[in-house]
Amino acid sequence: MTRAIRSWQAPTSEVFFNEIWPLQQPAVLKGLVANWPAVQQGLQSDGALGRYLHGFDNGHEVTTLLLAAETKGQIGYQPQLDGFNFERRHYPVSAIVAQLIQTQGQAQAVRIAAQSALVHQCLPGFEQDNVNPLLPSEVRPRIWLGNRVMVPAHFDDADNLACVVAGRRRFTLFPPEQIGNMYIGPLDYAPTGTPISLVNFSEPDLQRYPKATEALAHAQVAELEPGDALYIPALWWHQVESCSDLSLLCNYWWNGSIGNADNRGSPFAALLHSLLQLRQLPEAQKKSWQAVFLHYLNTGEAELTHIPKSKRGVLAEGSCPREQEIYRWLVNELQQYVNAQQGSG
Repeated sequence: MTRAIRSWQAPTSEVFFNEIWPLQQPAVLKGLVANWPAVQQGLQSDGALGRYLHGFDNGHEVTTLLLAAETKGQIGYQPQLDGFNFERRHYPVSAIVAQLIQTQGQAQAVRIAAQSALVHQCLPGFEQDNVNPLLPSEVRPRIWLGNRVMVPAHFDDADNLACVVAGRRRFTLFPPEQIGNMYIGPLDYAPTGTPISLVNFSEPDLQRYPKATEALAHAQVAELEPGDALYIPALWWHQVESCSDLSLLCNYWWNGSIGNADNRGSPFAALLHSLLQLRQLPEAQKKSWQAVFLHYLNTGEAELTHIPKSKRGVLAEGSCPREQEIYRWLVNELQQYVNAQQGSG
């Protein structure tokens, strides 16, 4: 039911941005970071990789999820969605690697997932020794370190380049328009900070989640080896499975609200605010607001000729001259709403 993601052999930055990125489709970049010292150390042995990482480790503790063996490493909720199925702890990278090596081959070992740790905070010097061949240096890498863990399908609002350093990773991707077949959990209460699918697409319960069949008909899959990378366009759903007892990945986000420090605010915040304001309206009004949203999201230069360019405000191409003023107004509106709610309570 799934098909393989299109593969490219170690493209240059020019090829990536001129031929691959404009397609806005997932792409496997074979051997993109095969020459990284970290990859070469990992190919020698897990111990060699551990010693290499220890040379950069400054003791900074990174957020780490611990899951009982019976979870099979699937990050998610407790039954009835009344909590998460992991404990959140903090450890230095070297301590995590040592534990992963010590528990290799143990079926009942605790599943471990150190997630989204900024490399320059916990392994200073690593990114200078392992240079991204496609992206500028201001796009900062993050590491994902653990054993056999599965992150359920979720999306990011930024472009993503995921580089496998050690172990194998299996990615299952779905286009954004498949959201209606994904069985998404609560928007404002998610174990990974972004909404997740409740379906394990590797072993889907099609009786409980019948529409997952349609999602899988549009899925794209890739299994990556050390040195390979995967480009994931913004808002593509992706389930990520670590298939080794020691797995290390570096990822880079750009063109979104996550990544380097100068990025925009999160559209997801706008979605939550819109839902709070619009979900309770009568059906006729919701349809009318849907028309308003669609109109302005699709408005281009041809639809704005009746407004002088200097007066187009948030509709103008590029940055809005009054952006900060509008944000301050929005903050004030939200604060007044919160104050009113508290007063009525």
